[in-house]
Amino acid sequence: MSGFGGDGARPAVHPADPHGGPFLRTRFVVPARPRTFLRRRRLTEHLDQALRTPLTMVNGAAGAGKTLLVADWAGSGAGRSGGTDVAWLTTDTAGQGPVVFWAYLLEALRTSGAGPPDDLAVPARAPGVDPALPARLAAALSARERPVTLVLDEFDRVTDPEIHAQLEFVLHHAGPGLRLILVTRTEPLLPLHRYRAAGELTEIRGAELAFTPSEAAALLACHGLRLPAADVRALVARTEGWAAGLRLAAMAAAQSADPRTQLREFEADRTTIADFLLAEVLKRQPPATQDLLLRISVLDRFSAGLVNALTLRGDAEAVLAGLSRANAFVEHLGHGQYRLHPLFAEILRAHLRMRYPGMEPELHRRAARWLRGSGGLTEALAHAAAAGDQDFTAAVLVDDLAIGRLFTGPHADDTAGLFARTGPGGTTPAVHLVGAARDLARGDLDGGLTRLRRAEQALGPIPPHPAADAPGGMADPRPAGDPPERAGDPSDGPVPRAAARLSCALLRALAARLAGAPARAEAAAEAADRLRDAVPEPLVDGHPEFDALLRTHVGAARLWAGRFAEARAALSAVTGAGADRAATAPPRADALGLLALIDYLDGRLGAAERAARAAIAEAERHGLPRPAGSGVEHLVLAALALDRDETGQARTLLDAVDGREPAVRDPVAEAGRAIVAGRLHLARGEPRAALKAVDVEIPAERPSPWARRERAAVEAAAHLAEGRAATAAELLAGLPEEQGAGAVDAARVELAAGRPARAVHLLDRAGPEGRGGPGVTVRAALVRAQAADAVGDRAKALRLVARALKEARHERLRRPFVDAGPWIRPLLGAPPLDRLAAGWLTRGGPAAPYGPPAPDAERRPPVVEELSGRERDVLRRLALMMSTEEIAADLFVSVNTVKTHLKSVYRKLAVNRRGEAVRRARELGLL
Repeated sequence: MSGFGGDGARPAVHPADPHGGPFLRTRFVVPARPRTFLRRRRLTEHLDQALRTPLTMVNGAAGAGKTLLVADWAGSGAGRSGGTDVAWLTTDTAGQGPVVFWAYLLEALRTSGAGPPDDLAVPARAPGVDPALPARLAAALSARERPVTLVLDEFDRVTDPEIHAQLEFVLHHAGPGLRLILVTRTEPLLPLHRYRAAGELTEIRGAELAFTPSEAAALLACHGLRLPAADVRALVARTEGWAAGLRLAAMAAAQSADPRTQLREFEADRTTIADFLLAEVLKRQPPATQDLLLRISVLDRFSAGLVNALTLRGDAEAVLAGLSRANAFVEHLGHGQYRLHPLFAEILRAHLRMRYPGMEPELHRRAARWLRGSGGLTEALAHAAAAGDQDFTAAVLVDDLAIGRLFTGPHADDTAGLFARTGPGGTTPAVHLVGAARDLARGDLDGGLTRLRRAEQALGPIPPHPAADAPGGMADPRPAGDPPERAGDPSDGPVPRAAARLSCALLRALAARLAGAPARAEAAAEAADRLRDAVPEPLVDGHPEFDALLRTHVGAARLWAGRFAEARAALSAVTGAGADRAATAPPRADALGLLALIDYLDGRLGAAERAARAAIAEAERHGLPRPAGSGVEHLVLAALALDRDETGQARTLLDAVDGREPAVRDPVAEAGRAIVAGRLHLARGEPRAALKAVDVEIPAERPSPWARRERAAVEAAAHLAEGRAATAAELLAGLPEEQGAGAVDAARVELAAGRPARAVHLLDRAGPEGRGGPGVTVRAALVRAQAADAVGDRAKALRLVARALKEARHERLRRPFVDAGPWIRPLLGAPPLDRLAAGWLTRGGPAAPYGPPAPDAERRPPVVEELSGRERDVLRRLALMMSTEEIAADLFVSVNTVKTHLKSVYRKLAVNRRGEAVRRARELGLL
């Protein structure tokens, strides 16, 4: 068996193939690498494993760089340095059968210098391969002292199962004498599972062949191009690291006067990339498959069912699986889902428009109909909008009871953007409803109500409830006998019409909230209750955001009306349901903020702070880009900062509110903003500015009792500060006393007027101590203490101040003692009150023994380590109540980087939460 003995002897040359023609010597030559070829060490090192496993498969799409990778490895002497001879064969033998294949394979071995025995040959024009040939070749290879590495390039062209079986036989029985490397676009018909299970297979696939950003930058440099890292990453993202795409784009850019613009904005369908993909991928497919690829180019991802719907055929599953196996730029994503390579899809779409003008909108429409029926609402909306069919797009949203998606959920901005692109037009109720929703979301109450009335008029009256016709339903403004319009294209019927009417109820509730009209909000809620039975339960259950939004809007309207218990019931139902759903995150955060305001107005400051911070945390957890509702949670925190006499923090929070555009601008937030601003001016000794701050008109259908009382309290305090007690008394006269804070404010005015008995009488009649938390009871106790001090009852005054100190200390409620005036200072310096006030209200003195005080500078450990400049940047933005995402955007860093800085800040300040970090930083003078 000369030629396999390792002595390098050259056997006689076989000059002809089985058909009598000469061997094409180019098939035995290792392909040359271009001048701009980039050697990638991670891949050549992986290929070195080919010397340790019998079989290596380099499997990727056309242009993935498979051949050049293996050629570089083989041509660089990697194989020979590992003690092996390398034979190369480009297997362009499709359709020529086993005889030609084996003739060329044997000749490749001879050409490499590792030739088989002279008598091992395939007879010319033989009808088939001698069954003994594979066995004799395997035996000869197994006897070699120096193994042979055989590279079969373009092995996907070898489709004859007999060849695959014979080759696997040789590989299996050659033992360590043969290392086989297959370069292919498809998986060979070899028992790969057995080789994988035995650890005898080295695989390099498309994902590994893809260029990384650093490799792409090096490749561009080989073409004389040096680009910013961001541009390189964008190019890699667009090409997905596809080697041929990168090289062709680089070649075109190198010839351009503006390479950066060329690479950023190149049109794939007008480049050599298109020529490559059309020739190497599309035109290699049968005509029917080409047609399928063109039609599915309008899809981002797809299943066999969706493809069948677009192509009007039934064999998509087999075709897609075959294209994926063939690496024809169709990627299997798992769970029956596929996608096209983005560049290939871009080129196919351009080809589609040329071959089938006008078909693209119809394909989008078919996709939208199929996706709508299969539950893919987000994708259905996108395709409906791409079809340019505004009526159909709106109907998809409304008929699915998904109008709430314009306000909430992870796709809210995308959904709203779809309708922003459709432009004016459309006269169906669904189109009017979507327009109304968009107007109301922008705060355009008049425009929203106009569109809403058009939708209701087209839909007709609400059918009577089976049990009873509950009051408060929406009136039918349409003349009797006027036929109803369609709810929208393409469907009409009881379910879509009921869903549209239910959507009207939701938008009515939102409009009522914006208008400060609680009665209309209740009517909308009643109408929704009557309509819900007409909508299938799965449809309602599939959109939890609908009920969450409806309850939140009704709760906000009840809050405006001062019906706190009823508002709390509606809002609590929102915060306690569906806490794990991103779709309900905005209404949950909105409801938490409104609950925080209710707690604050009731004087329950701790509960108010917890709810406000929970609202902010909910928004941040789901990455909401702005306040989810009216943003009152930030106002509550500002008011709490004022109560704690932290005017700088209050100013910072109020500025943050002014700098943000909330999702909802309702009277609750507008009144709250004015009142907190007025209180801030009072705390800074600016009574006239306080009067100006609250002198704003809040558009509302009916006034709010608590907003009226809080405004009057600010105005009264401003007049008191300038010595106008009578004016202050007039402002507070006649205000309702349902909330204890109003009685406390009135009693303070009586004290200022020198009528302590009248002040105590007002408190006794209203009983504020039993109606609220420390925010009310502390002030009430101080008013009573001042009244006792005024009549000379010092012992009673001391007891009342002591009670106020004990209640206020836990909440760090300092402002009531500051506002109390000079009479209280001697009391606070006398035992035992000095011990109760020390450390949190007054400086100096021993620590009080009545439980742990609020965190303060004396009791906190020092800073563990000095904060870095970037950590201070993050901390300053933290004090502005910016979310992690907003801080990252403001500092031009990643969210993960911000989180890392936050952890470091917490550690250095010895805190665990955001609020604690800001308070601690203020105590240490870092802010």
